[in-house]
Order: sequence, then structure tokens, then C-alpha cells
Amino acid sequence: MVNDANCIIIHGCPSSPEGQINIQTRSYDKHWIPWVREQLNEQGVPTISPRMPDPWAPDYDAYRKEFEKYPISGKTILIGHSCGCAFLVRWLGDSKQKIDTLVLVAPWKIPKEGDTGRKAFYDYPIDETIKSRVRKIVMFTSDNDEEDGKRSLKIFHAALGGKIVNLHGKGHYIGQDMGNQEFPELLKELD
Repeated sequence: MVNDANCIIIHGCPSSPEGQINIQTRSYDKHWIPWVREQLNEQGVPTISPRMPDPWAPDYDAYRKEFEKYPISGKTILIGHSCGCAFLVRWLGDSKQKIDTLVLVAPWKIPKEGDTGRKAFYDYPIDETIKSRVRKIVMFTSDNDEEDGKRSLKIFHAALGGKIVNLHGKGHYIGQDMGNQEFPELLKELD
């Protein structure tokens, strides 16, 4: 990893409100994000995973306002999960920010039919110049993710290139699909 790196992990979007009082009950706190955050912090890479506002009804401007509270530089590692990937890619296109590494885990860009709120969140052109401002791009997928997830990965990869890591049996990279909270394959890609 780059010296003086920092990392920001953006979680996915649950389908409905959950655990807003007790943060430990949220689904995105029960899988690999806390483990990766802890591992990177122990390695001396300051890592945060901010709670994005109302993630069950994601709004790009609200996400951007929250996200831009945190320091981002040419040494930053950005990691997104599911709809968090859609946010990061759009933000990188809008901001023209240079970063070190972009990791997209089970990236998603296709709204469910009739979901106008998520359509507004997902429906944007990908800025293909992002790849000129990011040293390394890695995308994780799984053989048993949903078909729209596999299609979303193809959309992101066609625009951004980068390395695809296809792991067997990880589904959508949530706790129940992965069977544990550790994600050493992601850490390996950051070396």
C-alpha cells in the first residue's frame, strides 16, 4: 500500500430502514466492512466507514454532502459495496479527484423496475476518464450473484477497465452469502 494512505469504505443500500438506533443491528455492519476496516487500521491505514444518510432511499446529493466531510487525496483508497460503488464512481466522475485505488465489491448500477428513487441514483453516464486518475481499479464479483449484479459489473468494467476478481459462492458479498466476516482477498488486492 501507498505510504500515508487512508481508506474510506462506502456501504451498500438495504431495501428498507433498519437499525437506526442501534448501529450494530444494520446489515452492512454484519459483514466484511468492519473486519476490513479493523485490519487496515491495524496496518496503519486510517480507515473509516461512514453511515450514509437514509441508505434504503439513497440520494446522491445527500451522500455527497456526507462523503465530502472526509479527507481524500491521491493516496486514498476508496472501497464501495453494491450501491456504494455506484456512488463512488459517480462522485469520482463529478469531482475529477485523483485517488490511489478504487475497489468495487459486487457493484450495482441497475435499479429494480419501478423504483424511481434508485433509478435517479443509478442512472448516470460513467466518466471513462476516471481510469486516468486512479492508479489501480479492482472489481469483485461472484459466480452466484444476481444477474443484474453481473450485468452491473460488466457496465462498470466496460467503462473503467481494471482487474476483475470472481470468487466462488460469495453471492452479493453480504454476511449470509459469504458465511463469515473476513475478506482476505480484498486485503490482498491492496498490497
